[in-house]
Amino acid sequence: MPDYKFDNADKLPPYIFSQINELKSKARSNGEDIIDLGMGNPDQPSPHAVVEKLIETVKNPLTHRYSQSAGIPKLRLAIANWYSRKHGVILDHENEIVTCMGSKEGIAHLSLATLSSDDSVIVQSPTYPIHSYGVVIAGAKLKSVPLKNNLDDFANDIETSILSSVKKPKMIILNFPSNPTTQVADLSFFKRIVEIGKKYDIWIIHDLAYSDIAFDGYKAPSILEIEGAKDIAVEFFTLSKSYNMPGWRVGFCCGNKDLIEALKKIKSYLDYGTFTPIQVAAIKALNDCDLQVDEICQMYKSRRNELCDGLNRIGWPIEKPLATMFVWARIPKQYEDLGSLEFSKMLISRSKVAVSPGAGFGIDGDKYVRFSLIENEQRIRQAIRGIKNTLGK
Repeated sequence: MPDYKFDNADKLPPYIFSQINELKSKARSNGEDIIDLGMGNPDQPSPHAVVEKLIETVKNPLTHRYSQSAGIPKLRLAIANWYSRKHGVILDHENEIVTCMGSKEGIAHLSLATLSSDDSVIVQSPTYPIHSYGVVIAGAKLKSVPLKNNLDDFANDIETSILSSVKKPKMIILNFPSNPTTQVADLSFFKRIVEIGKKYDIWIIHDLAYSDIAFDGYKAPSILEIEGAKDIAVEFFTLSKSYNMPGWRVGFCCGNKDLIEALKKIKSYLDYGTFTPIQVAAIKALNDCDLQVDEICQMYKSRRNELCDGLNRIGWPIEKPLATMFVWARIPKQYEDLGSLEFSKMLISRSKVAVSPGAGFGIDGDKYVRFSLIENEQRIRQAIRGIKNTLGK
């Protein structure tokens, strides 16, 4: 029998979220109505104009051929225009932009393109799994730095981690607004991070996936707004969330031309790019759907208010997040000893509500669960009633 050990796969722990998904599926197969506030999978349709552009384009058989792994030029130009309009950042669409099949694929492939077993990477914790496990898959070492409410202290901790390393880390991977914690950053934080990166010659990778979903006057900045950031930084964005296009798999990476070239090179060996009609439809989204993005943002704000107000009413204290499509909730004290996985299992069995256990985002998340705002207000109110019955027991 061939050797059945697969070193790269064996580096990855069991996917915690799959346990919740199995319980959810089993309950639903038994006829139970489970309110799914777990996976961050947008529930609304993609913008109509984008769908129509896809249909129009796919009728042209020339678009059925292999596409371009770096993204068709007109899409990269639309991305450059989007950055200029949204963030005042000027990008060279030829050398400073590459498209990805969602930001998840891009982050993983950038790790593969740039890291070796001798490298280490600083990652905030808790964080979206690919930020950490892209590093692990690439064979590099992970250095987790716990997030803090005070981002000045967090930046200090990053610098301390650098100084305490036997060998200087090669990269810092950040994500603001944060999935799962919903924490937000301002330009002063990014200025400090760019200064740290330049001081120690360390690359900065920033995931901006949730920048469009911001509330109460907050506007999420891009790290590329900082002067000189492109010397050491790239930034990822995806159309999955704020454009309701998760299944389309369209994202992009922008910034430092050397990192962009490395990502382009490895992608040229691994894929032929997203299906061309999807790329053409993505141009329509970026150029013409700002109003729809605003409407999607308002929808998430309404759901956020419904969930947070409801949880506070039943005695589960929650602060309203300023951004993302999530609510990050500390487990009530009487259930803290369960840990996030067992508490999440309890919510499915007793409350008929699925959430994401915080441990799935790193050990620093184990006292929390993440709610995704992917059900409407009526269903959220139903979830609150179920949770109230559980917490009251």
